[in-house]
Amino acid sequence: MKIDPILQALEAQKKPRFRFLSQLPMDLPLLGGLLLLSGIAMVVLYSASGQSLDVVLRQGLRLMLALLVMVGVAMIHPRQLANMSPILYLVGALMLALVLLFGKISMGAQRWLDLGIIRFQPSELTKLSTPMMIAWFMARYTLPPAAKRLFGAALLILLPVLLIAKQPDLGTAILVGSSGAAVIFLSGISFKILAGLFVLGAGSLPLFWQFLHGYQRDRILMLLNPEADPLGRGYHIIQSKIAIGSGGFSGKGWLHGTQVHLEFLPESSTDFIFAVLAEEFGLIGCLGLLSAYAIILARCLYIVVQAKDRYSRYLAGALTLTFFVYVFVNMGMVIGILPVVGVPLPLVSYGGTSTVTLLAGFGILMSIQVHQNRQFE
Repeated sequence: MKIDPILQALEAQKKPRFRFLSQLPMDLPLLGGLLLLSGIAMVVLYSASGQSLDVVLRQGLRLMLALLVMVGVAMIHPRQLANMSPILYLVGALMLALVLLFGKISMGAQRWLDLGIIRFQPSELTKLSTPMMIAWFMARYTLPPAAKRLFGAALLILLPVLLIAKQPDLGTAILVGSSGAAVIFLSGISFKILAGLFVLGAGSLPLFWQFLHGYQRDRILMLLNPEADPLGRGYHIIQSKIAIGSGGFSGKGWLHGTQVHLEFLPESSTDFIFAVLAEEFGLIGCLGLLSAYAIILARCLYIVVQAKDRYSRYLAGALTLTFFVYVFVNMGMVIGILPVVGVPLPLVSYGGTSTVTLLAGFGILMSIQVHQNRQFE
């Protein structure tokens, strides 16, 4: 039976389009989880921003840009990511040094580089470049890693961490340090060494305390007793707890949160946006948000397990653990079990640079998943 030439022409036009879509380096389960989380974020952000459509539209544009960056990164083969790791690490360290010399001071911190056309925070780059560098470094040697390799990896982690802490930005320094430490943990470090590092870290706490700024010490002390200064240093934690507790099981309803709309809750659209969700949607809303995070983390862990080479496995594991640390630290500080360190809630808090960085990290995970059948060790 002959097919009409017109139908053949139509079929020929459709095939390239579908072929192009099938070749996009997208992991659909992970993408679905990210879009679900972003949808929740937009709903909560509209209320947290005082029903500002302008804020929601700006965040939506940033999210679209971040998604494009994610797709672009996902198209890069893991072999190329490995080759780029030392260069990105050096560029990130150089920019951190330039921040200390020429960076712009905002709200008492020197964290930004202003190039006239763009103004950006170089510490965001190190959230990716540091685990990439440590994964590249550790994947080059046999397992288990020798003591001198661990020492070298520790120095590579300390350089950006100290430069970021100098800004000062303790929250980002902790995240960058944890991302590098996650690679070392995944490389097969022995429990004896882990125990020794734990003892060393616990013993160095008094020394660490001496290097903290006054406001950083106050945040730790306020964690223990925020009621000691309810209208000052303990105000953030107290108001956040009130908002979360008043939400109850089902919440007060969307746009009906009194703490945020009466402007008792500070930083309601950024660091403390989880308290807005808890007040308006209650325990049910919190469980829904945690479910979205669980979907994303479960898929990320699947990608880690399926990775075919050590570099990909180390890097995917480190990015997954770092994302978990993001969520844990933000929720921990909002509910009052961790000090306030200025860590936003991933993909929910208002912000552009952190969103682009996070989705670039998920782009790396998608790249590893798409190219998992191609070994490059």
